[in-house]
Amino acid sequence: MKVKAYVLAGMAVLLYLSAAPKEVRTEGLSPGDLAPRIESLENERDFNFRNHSGRYTLLNFWATYDAESRVRNIRLANVSGKMSRNRVVLCSVSLDESPSVFSETIRIDRLDRATQFHETKGKNSTLYRRYNLKKGFGNFLIDENGVIVAKDLTPEELAEVE
Repeated sequence: MKVKAYVLAGMAVLLYLSAAPKEVRTEGLSPGDLAPRIESLENERDFNFRNHSGRYTLLNFWATYDAESRVRNIRLANVSGKMSRNRVVLCSVSLDESPSVFSETIRIDRLDRATQFHETKGKNSTLYRRYNLKKGFGNFLIDENGVIVAKDLTPEELAEVE
């Protein structure tokens, strides 16, 4: 009789554990957090990092007036251009307020316009605050589920992702 009680109790615990809610991730900026959603940029396209295609997204922030971030953007674009687009997709966001400065910089730096986006409000944007950007800006490697897996990758580290 005691054995039946233990078996039933064990089954009840297993049933409870299997029905318990799975881990819920919250938005944040650390590896393991969901990347904050980007609602719109100059081209009015929403960014949804959940693509279910097995690809990573490298979300990189830069500006013409920040030489370090501009050079890093060029180097990351060159590395990602050599990688399989089935593995990593580059989304670089310029925080230059002037559309003409952004466009001319893309032309001079010979960057693929399809990977470069523009936030015209710069440091005054919601995006700047939401991603807690500072001088030098930074980047986030985001998996197919929208989860940040790494941040502030160098071009050399990005090359190892493939």
